[in-house]
Amino acid sequence: MTRIVVIGGGIAGTATALALHKAGLDVAVYEAHPDSAEDIGAFLTLASNGMRALAELDASDAVTAAGFPLTSLRLLDAEGAEVAHAPLGEAGVPALRYRCLRRGELNAALQAEAARRGIPLRHGARLESVTDGPDAVTAHFADGGSATGDLLIGADGLNSTVRRAAGAAAQPVYAGQRVFYGYTTDAPVSEDTGHITMVRGSAAAFGYALSPTGETYWFARVAGDPLSADELAADTPWRDRLVPVLAKDATPAAGIVAASSGRVMVTNATEMPLGAVWHRGRTLLVGDAAHAASPATGQGASMALEDAVVLAKSLRDTPDTAAALALYEAHRRPRVEHNITVSGQISRGTHAAPARPGPAAPAPRPGEEALARLLAWDAVLDGGAATLPSGDD
Repeated sequence: MTRIVVIGGGIAGTATALALHKAGLDVAVYEAHPDSAEDIGAFLTLASNGMRALAELDASDAVTAAGFPLTSLRLLDAEGAEVAHAPLGEAGVPALRYRCLRRGELNAALQAEAARRGIPLRHGARLESVTDGPDAVTAHFADGGSATGDLLIGADGLNSTVRRAAGAAAQPVYAGQRVFYGYTTDAPVSEDTGHITMVRGSAAAFGYALSPTGETYWFARVAGDPLSADELAADTPWRDRLVPVLAKDATPAAGIVAASSGRVMVTNATEMPLGAVWHRGRTLLVGDAAHAASPATGQGASMALEDAVVLAKSLRDTPDTAAALALYEAHRRPRVEHNITVSGQISRGTHAAPARPGPAAPAPRPGEEALARLLAWDAVLDGGAATLPSGDD
């Protein structure tokens, strides 16, 4: 393995490049967006497992410079009463605490770290097609340029061009909810930072967190038919439509949304079917391109970071590329498909197996101790587990 081409410079693609570079592999990233000044967009939370993956990539400092930590979770019922308040993830370990930040901030932090390490990242490279041959794979870009490597990794998100170019039949499907995001500095709440509050509303799921600067980050998940591309692109006053839905309950949700002065963002909760093909020839999908889940579990970015570590270790520890990719998939598919299933059940409001293509149920996910061992950079991957070198147990 001498050259790896990564398509997509978002969270999954840039983290994958960091991991492959750490493993001693030659990697370059190609991003369709013309520059790094992307819209900061909606916020996300990096869970403790995602933070653990970042730590294994020596990238914790780059990310913790943005956003703010979350150490506990509050749960409110539809009457606004607190029914639970508990530690969140590995709150006792500073490097592994949940982190709340804007997606654009995370992208920028990872890209800056890649540049610091000398990893090539070309902007404005919009993929048009892929030629996959017996000895190499070539990406062809809209500007007439190309990039050839031994392996091409599609980290280009939900509507992956790489997935289409590879001829994979699976396409993302609607997971039952519209998801809204926004920010406000005038929220009618007075509480400390450091925790996220989840509201079990009668007509919507709602969550919010207060930043150290006094800005409230919020989201709402509302059941309904999927929005069309035109509806998603339209300048619809979503705030005015959302407030009456949230006002049915005696919680802070309606007031927080009403106080939001900026644009309210909306998207469809979407997921990939179970059993989707990830690997064909010299092409591999990672992150949302392979296993997007609805945002109900808040694990999308963290799963992409896990992908990066396990893929790099698989290629590092297994000389044969085909065997390495099989090893990667064997370690990753049970966990990510468990997340797709659980998150989809939450979005649909059901604990039954979702009616969509693929197996009836995923394989059991690895436990947290097994995951920590799997992500440990010095642990060598084999067909069944990650094993530490002699003397390191």
